[in-house]
Amino acid sequence: MGARVRVHVTPKSRRCEVAGYDEWKKAIIVRVRAPPEGGKANREVEQLLSEFFGTGVEIVSGHRSRDKVVEIKGMSEEEVYARVKGV
Repeated sequence: MGARVRVHVTPKSRRCEVAGYDEWKKAIIVRVRAPPEGGKANREVEQLLSEFFGTGVEIVSGHRSRDKVVEIKGMSEEEVYARVKGV
């Protein structure tokens, strides 16, 4: 099992990055270049977060929304937020 965290995604962005944490939305902010068509943005989100955290990442809910819940395998929520807030 792993940590389940909220992610807010901005597709069709100029950059592909983990931009930090939004206290108001209580979500990790992620920007990807891919358009939200045919699951391209979702695949890019999973790949970007997998590289950022160094572990497997899977979108659990919100496949058709900008607001998603992802599971980050092998990490606790505290570890996830500590790494994101250190960006």
